[in-house]
Amino acid sequence: MKHIVSYLAPYRASIALEMVIKILGTLAELLLPWMLQVILDDLVPEKRLNAILLWGGGMVVCAAAGLVFNIIANRMSTGISRQVTRQIRFDLFRRVLRLSGAQVDEFTTPSLISRLTSDTYHVHEMIDRMQRMAVRAPIMLLGGVAMTLFLDPVLACVLVLPLPLMVAGVWALSRQGIRLYTATQTAVDGMVRRAQESMAGIRVIQALSKIDYETGRFDQANRETAQREYRAGLLMNATNPLINAILNAGLTGVVVVGALRVNAGASQPGAIIAFLSYFTMILNALMMVSRIFVMLSKGIASGRRVAEVLQAPDDMLVSPIPASPDHAHIAFEGVSFSYGKAEKDLYNISFSLQAGQTLGIIGPTGCGKSTLLRLLLRAYDPDAGRILIHGRNLLSIPSQELHKMFGVVFQNDFLFDGTLTDNIDFGRDLERDALCRAAQNAQAEFISTRPGGLDGRIAARGADLSGGQKQRVLLARAMAGSPEILILDDSSSALDYKTDAALRRALAHEFSGVTKVIVAQRVSAIRHADCILVLDEGSVIGQGRHEELMQSCPAYRAIAEAQMGEVD
Repeated sequence: MKHIVSYLAPYRASIALEMVIKILGTLAELLLPWMLQVILDDLVPEKRLNAILLWGGGMVVCAAAGLVFNIIANRMSTGISRQVTRQIRFDLFRRVLRLSGAQVDEFTTPSLISRLTSDTYHVHEMIDRMQRMAVRAPIMLLGGVAMTLFLDPVLACVLVLPLPLMVAGVWALSRQGIRLYTATQTAVDGMVRRAQESMAGIRVIQALSKIDYETGRFDQANRETAQREYRAGLLMNATNPLINAILNAGLTGVVVVGALRVNAGASQPGAIIAFLSYFTMILNALMMVSRIFVMLSKGIASGRRVAEVLQAPDDMLVSPIPASPDHAHIAFEGVSFSYGKAEKDLYNISFSLQAGQTLGIIGPTGCGKSTLLRLLLRAYDPDAGRILIHGRNLLSIPSQELHKMFGVVFQNDFLFDGTLTDNIDFGRDLERDALCRAAQNAQAEFISTRPGGLDGRIAARGADLSGGQKQRVLLARAMAGSPEILILDDSSSALDYKTDAALRRALAHEFSGVTKVIVAQRVSAIRHADCILVLDEGSVIGQGRHEELMQSCPAYRAIAEAQMGEVD
């Protein structure tokens, strides 16, 4: 939580000025009942009309000052909280993008989404309300008590006696509320996960007539979220009845004691009226305090969740490891890896590629093909072995330098709402000729037939493109940056054989000096690779060229025969 508070440091001067304005506005309001008491008890009995008008004008000035000062202070608090939350959200998003694969797995994507949205909203509300109420409420509370002591110490004591009991009750409820609101935000993570999964697979859900099933799953997550929110709200809403009960008991005592004192001549009616006005102020202040505790409970719970991400350690550190004399462009040496650190997802993977060579990776679903690519991109670090590029251990290469080496098309990649130019360029400020050349090499001729060509817009996720068109736009994006290593993770599965063959010819001729790593389900996509890895359950069961594997690897031969009818 201290990390979140540090974001307020640049606004210290503005917050101090806002507090001064808020204090002045609140003090102006505190003068009103006292001035009314002077008019009723001192001026009206003596029929001093001019003095009454003068003091009445003073009340109007104080009321106007309180209104104007509070409006100015509230506008300042809104601006400060908006800017602080904007910076927190920006830093949070930037930190999320820098999280390692293991850290994303630990936090989970739905949880990161809810921390970026609902949690930052709660932090915003806490910062805003604390600036508005945390100054006004204590001054009004303490000032009201002080003024009641000035007017009638005996009645003030009657009112003040229940306050410690009330403060203890609100404090206990708020501590429990923080725990419940933390549990509520965890339930929100689950609901976001359900919604995200259903939206990503909406076409499959519709095709398999599973709308009612998915609706039921979401309803279950929604109910759990609502129940936790209800329990937290029920607990925190108990603060208002608690405050009202205690204060009403005090008010009853004040009315009874006040009537007795007026009857005995120890107090005056104007003082009682002013006293009741101050009591209303104290009541409003305490209601504000109760709302502050509700906001604090939500804000602290959400602030801790946000701070967990902001303060997550960078576990992809760069180590000063000396380079190896090995001249291979890419080398895996005895690499093993496990997501759960129990069973190995990859075991003892070794191979090397020279610059310009092509590595093909094939195997059944779940055998570790995509995991191998993630290790090469250093989304995860291997548990054993080492990965080298130009003889340099991946652990010694800064991430920006490393990732500039690659052009990547993942199995489940994304396109965003914008022009085709924006999607292919991807913020790299590439020349127009490079974009056109990349689109041509990716066999994306369809772009020229679309309205606007490269400057034509596409929908989010490429919803208005076919599967093959999306893959070709993604291929163009990977090729446009002139990478030295091109990673293609099942990136031509939606292409017809003619287009696939044309793509492979373009890769061979236009990217002959680029080292290529191709994950494929089709043997035809990798049969001309310089080295082919056949994976099964995380281990290499075959390695070599196509002709060698047809002789030495039964699993590869079975795949080739099933797809291409080869028997030699």
